[in-house]
Amino acid sequence: MRTRLMSPQQVAKTLDRLSYEIVERNRGVESLAVLGIKSSGAVLAHHLVGFINQIEQTEIISVDLDVAAFRDDTPYSGSGTALPDLTDKDVILVDDVLFTGRTARAALDAVVRSGRPRSIQLLVLIDRGHREYPIQPDYVGRVMPTKHRERVEVDTTELIVDIVE
Repeated sequence: MRTRLMSPQQVAKTLDRLSYEIVERNRGVESLAVLGIKSSGAVLAHHLVGFINQIEQTEIISVDLDVAAFRDDTPYSGSGTALPDLTDKDVILVDDVLFTGRTARAALDAVVRSGRPRSIQLLVLIDRGHREYPIQPDYVGRVMPTKHRERVEVDTTELIVDIVE
């Protein structure tokens, strides 16, 4: 069974709202580094940066972050994403769904290997609960408690979010 959680318009409106929250909380974007966790988080990060650039009339960019090399639950033999120096940056990690916290933990490992950021903030479109790690997002599009057997699917081509049982 598939249930629509967010339409493209709702996703866009949510990303717009979150972009204002980011600008306000960080008092601008001068030191901002936006990292989108591959693959869905990276697509959302590109959209988010578009909204931020409109607000601030600037050109910040987002970087795609591959965290596979830093995961503790899957084997990986590659080296991961080469990141720019993040020293003294306010890093925004963007992911589509926060579930167990394992992906966010892997992203934190990747970031701290690329300098010493001033801050690391986590943005998720959907927070579905069921943490295995003590990870809490700073920015949340929507809190959607789910059953363990359900999946939250984000279609980044259409910008829709569904719950699948």
